Amino acid sequence: MVLNTQDKETAEAIACGIGEELRHRRDAEGVSRAKFVKRLPSGIGDRTLLAYEHGVRQLTVVRLIELSEGLKVGAPIVLGQGLQRAQVTLQHIPLRVDLCQLLETTNARIRPLHQWAKNRMNDSENGVVEVLPPGVRELAASVGFPHHDMASHLARFIPVS
Repeated sequence: MVLNTQDKETAEAIACGIGEELRHRRDAEGVSRAKFVKRLPSGIGDRTLLAYEHGVRQLTVVRLIELSEGLKVGAPIVLGQGLQRAQVTLQHIPLRVDLCQLLETTNARIRPLHQWAKNRMNDSENGVVEVLPPGVRELAASVGFPHHDMASHLARFIPVS
């Protein structure tokens, strides 16, 4: 299935997801918009950054790279997390999953994943793991979910930062 990039709702969801990820990462650093834009070589204003963070204005690839580097994180990570937040193309991207959040859920459909999450906690110092698409496919098969349903469920447990 090919993503319909002409669909306005999808485009807005992607812009909002990426903007939300940028905002979360900037907030996690404890840096104001005004301080952050001063770090950037392009000289964008804080109102432009605000528009990006709220998904009102779409980013170019070059601007995404600049903002990501300003946050000391790779652009592919920001893009992937943004798509995860937007719940778009989930079957094709690595998902970052906060295992602590997953273990706190009482949802009966997620419950079969609790043992997997407990086992994976041993592999993670902060409780966050990356699950690649083949791993999502295997988890789905092990509990009898369609792949896209499993991806949607796991994507909800997005790490705070």
